[in-house]
Amino acid sequence: MPAATEATQKRPVNLSINARTLEQAKSLGINLSQAVDGFLAEEVKRRYWEKWRDDNQEAFAAYNERIAKEGLPLAKYRTF
Repeated sequence: MPAATEATQKRPVNLSINARTLEQAKSLGINLSQAVDGFLAEEVKRRYWEKWRDDNQEAFAAYNERIAKEGLPLAKYRTF
């Protein structure tokens, strides 16, 4: 994920957006740069964690298998 200092840097890009959607957004006073930046940031975050989950499936499976065999560490100290 990008560092915090990189998050403040802006770069111009060209986008193709549905004309009707663009007109409606403008009529509603939506700041296109802010909206696209926000939606894109959320999508990047979602996909980053989705990839992280997929990349770590093997580790999750190994951990779950170990817990199934050995039980939870410190389980004997649980009061519930």
